Amino acid sequence: MKKIKILLLILVILPFKVNAIELNISSKNAILYNIDSNEILYKKDSDSKVQIASLTKIMTALVALENIQDIDKQIIITKEDFKGVTEANLVTAGFTVGETVTYRDLLYGLLLPSGADAAKALVRNTTNTEEEFIKLMNKKVEELKLKNTHFNNTIGIDDDNNYSTAEDILTVFKEALKNEEFSKMIKTKEYKTTDGKIVLKSTIQKNAKTFNIEVPYIMGGKTGTTSGAGLCLATVAKEKDVNYILITLGALYDKKAPHHIEDAKTIYDYFIENYSNIKIIDKNKSFKTLKTKYAKEEKIKICPSKDVIKYLPNNYNKEDVKIKYKGIEEITPFTKEKIGKINIYYKDKLIDTQKIYLKEKIHLSIINILKENILIIIILILLAIIIKRAIF
Repeated sequence: MKKIKILLLILVILPFKVNAIELNISSKNAILYNIDSNEILYKKDSDSKVQIASLTKIMTALVALENIQDIDKQIIITKEDFKGVTEANLVTAGFTVGETVTYRDLLYGLLLPSGADAAKALVRNTTNTEEEFIKLMNKKVEELKLKNTHFNNTIGIDDDNNYSTAEDILTVFKEALKNEEFSKMIKTKEYKTTDGKIVLKSTIQKNAKTFNIEVPYIMGGKTGTTSGAGLCLATVAKEKDVNYILITLGALYDKKAPHHIEDAKTIYDYFIENYSNIKIIDKNKSFKTLKTKYAKEEKIKICPSKDVIKYLPNNYNKEDVKIKYKGIEEITPFTKEKIGKINIYYKDKLIDTQKIYLKEKIHLSIINILKENILIIIILILLAIIIKRAIF
């Protein structure tokens, strides 16, 4: 009994960590990011170094785009672009030796069907050697200040020296999405090559359709699959005006089921159903009433300068939102437009600061001036009478 009392005392005194959301997913590593609010919504072992399969090609595409002068320049596919591809049983986009294509074609072939042939052709035509291209990839790693990422090939073949984390891949994906061409390509469901010979299709959309998985909010992304990495996925999604990025790594490798896409659905569906952008501060709703002086108006209601919308649980407690005002407490017809500021808190955390302005016109009241200064006026009148009598 004594031990139980001591344990209870420790639990009361020491702060305890609330467990993160636990979702039933196959992926060993995951991270969900809200683009709009710039916040991490969900993590699962997101900082562990692991194999990343063809998510490597996100960096390959980014480096290629940063070094290609003309994306529509034509190049010829050679035997060199298939060296080791067949032997390693790698996925190809469908290009053939002697075919004339553009860099744009190759990039779509790299990102949609995850073609190793497209990767090799891109690398061969962007730099002199693959080693030189890989140096550029790792230079980009340094620029992005990624501490747990290193590239040793451009395709994503299992390699102990080709690794990253869910968190680092998120950073790479965010950086790549800043490039308009990449963003357009990664969100494309189907693309016909310049010569019209090949129709390239998104692996994500293809798998979702094949296995009847409803993920209409996924706008695009990149898949990755090897025996060492398992099933990997990087996606960008949008639902109810909320933009997301989700990275999942290490899902169970199973040819009968796309567990990485099932995991994406599980994670997205949970947050879409339980969270949303909620207007917690309405610029048209008064939060405080101020007294007036010398004015026709008895009281003035003041409102926030702008709406505040925050991504929150649908059942959030409104009492957790607090507004603290600092400024003028009494309004006169001579008060300037800016009257103070407010700090807005959610669960005691500062989330916004706004300057507060007087929006209504305040009308001067002579009657109220007289009422509020009647004693002074009487005294002045009496003094005037006394002075007048003294003079005369």
